[in-house]
Amino acid sequence: MNSPHSPPAKPASPDPALLLIIFLLTFLEFLQTGMIAFGAGPIMGEIGASPEEFSLATVVYACVAVSTISKQRWLVERLGWRNFVLLSLGLFVLGGAICGTSGSYPQFLAGRAVMGLGGAAFMTTGRVLVNLIAPGPKRFTGIRYFATGLAAGIAFAPALASFAVSHGHWHGIFAMLIVAALVAAVLAALCLPTELVPAQLRSQSHPLVFMGLASGSFLLLYVLQRSQYDFFSDATMLTAGLGCGALALYYFFRSLRRHERPLLALKALRHPRYIGGVAVFTLCYVLLGANNFMLPVLMQRTLGYSWETVGQVQSLGLSSALAAWMLMSWAMPRWPGAKKFLVSGFVALAMFGVQLSRIDADVSLWASVLPALACNGVFLIFVMATTAMHAFRDVQQDESVLSHAQQLKNMTAQFGTALGTAAATLLLQWRSTAHYSVLNNRFATGDSVYTQTLHDLSQLLASRGAGPQSDAMAAASLAQVLGQNATLLACLDYFAVIAVVGVLGALAMGSQRLMK
Repeated sequence: MNSPHSPPAKPASPDPALLLIIFLLTFLEFLQTGMIAFGAGPIMGEIGASPEEFSLATVVYACVAVSTISKQRWLVERLGWRNFVLLSLGLFVLGGAICGTSGSYPQFLAGRAVMGLGGAAFMTTGRVLVNLIAPGPKRFTGIRYFATGLAAGIAFAPALASFAVSHGHWHGIFAMLIVAALVAAVLAALCLPTELVPAQLRSQSHPLVFMGLASGSFLLLYVLQRSQYDFFSDATMLTAGLGCGALALYYFFRSLRRHERPLLALKALRHPRYIGGVAVFTLCYVLLGANNFMLPVLMQRTLGYSWETVGQVQSLGLSSALAAWMLMSWAMPRWPGAKKFLVSGFVALAMFGVQLSRIDADVSLWASVLPALACNGVFLIFVMATTAMHAFRDVQQDESVLSHAQQLKNMTAQFGTALGTAAATLLLQWRSTAHYSVLNNRFATGDSVYTQTLHDLSQLLASRGAGPQSDAMAAASLAQVLGQNATLLACLDYFAVIAVVGVLGALAMGSQRLMK
């Protein structure tokens, strides 16, 4: 027994296994998203899927994810943390194995659905597991592992995916995910608690209400996916689907307000700081989805760099996320205010947009694109990590309420990512068409520059053995250059919009009072 004059006992350090689980779950969430998005082209070629079919697989994953995230706390109350995490990881491994061995699109689609069942709640779980650490400074160690997993997943995904693809083993994408998930499963079996919530305190879920969420999510996500292909030709049908999906989701959320122990405790989440934080998170996921789509288009389709080179440059640039987090983890305990990080993050986003909106076809990836990608990594960590630490202050005292807050935030993240991808696709189509129309006016037989260029290129091809086909090959080459330049100009327009968003975001974060 301690004497009255002995110093108070220091709180026990967090279990290293628990910290590694928190890291791995968050790491897996961002790693699998980034790797599959970056490797979409090669995967489509291997399984014989069209872009429309592959994006449908993304919709199925997101729809399953929204449904599973909504039930995360419901399942934990009935299974306990250990069994829930083991079940999630087991389903994720099974889905990864199905995808990794798939030789057809239907098999890959089924695998992604199973992966969604298991992996959808990884980020929610990782954050709520931090609360298993006793309150105090030691809990910040859990936050550090959580944010490090986020930064590492963002940074390593492109390089690992490009490594697997460039060595002819696209299946390696899923093999790496499976190995990381198995390590997490071993750690979970060793250290996670097994206690269940008493039956009278468990949240409830009605099948019809849950079907409203599932059907509404699918309709909204499917409309966002189809808008990439049918927006200009079938807007009426898309609008009808959007309305039906919104109505189904309204039914779901309206039903929650009437339940004594609802699936999501919305009344407990009515805090301005939390609502503002979810809005910032959603914007970040919109930008993440849009940038993940546009960056490969810029570097591969318009600048012509190889898959492996693009992956290396993108990962090296995004490794700034790790550096930004190390800076934040050092600075936050000393200067805990959020505003300076939020403003700096959006300034970095503006710099990212300005830098990429000024490049040309002869740009150097290392000298111009790499610094811009570094700014993007700084934006993601400064804004997302800061918001994660400040937005949940009013709801983190109760584990159940914190879980519901994380669930709702991560459900909106699925819609945000889909919205960002759809918006970037539509802007690319619109601006590419506009620029193509302008540039195509110069591709006329009466234009002296075009005629001379065509003649010179035809002669060059003829001298290299093209023979009678030299004129046709020269015209085809110039047409390809025309399309490439139109796409490049559309990319520059997109990044100019991103620069404007960064400036507006910095102004908004500088004037807001919710997260000081």
